[in-house]
Amino acid sequence: MRNILILITLFLTTLSAHEYKTVFDCNSNDMSYIASRMFLVERTMDMIESNGDSVNFAITLHGSCAKIVSKDYDMLVKDDEIQNAKLAQLQLIKLDKKGVKIVVCAMSLNANAIDESSVISAAKISPNSFLETIKYQNDGYALMVFE
Repeated sequence: MRNILILITLFLTTLSAHEYKTVFDCNSNDMSYIASRMFLVERTMDMIESNGDSVNFAITLHGSCAKIVSKDYDMLVKDDEIQNAKLAQLQLIKLDKKGVKIVVCAMSLNANAIDESSVISAAKISPNSFLETIKYQNDGYALMVFE
């Protein structure tokens, strides 16, 4: 009887859990802001999961934000932004390891003179990140914009 009650409790807990589906769209050129947003994504994940809910997060990067996926970001950002770009990239790698899908726009790589071979392995290259963002929204993901 006790095992049945435990199973029923687990089943009811599973029914009450929510999945948080969000795509974070980054187009900022402020490396400090980008780094702070990447930390906020992880903190948000931790808060959701601590409540017994699940996350399904993606980050799309375009414009100047694409610089943080380059292995050579220090050549692309101003000297006073290098530390924040490094923090943003390290946090992005950490988020990838936690299951966040990372997508960078190929057009933005080109516009920022970033060769695709210098993109960190955590990021998937999309021909156009707008297409990815639209797809996520069509699949029920909430849109959060970092500008």
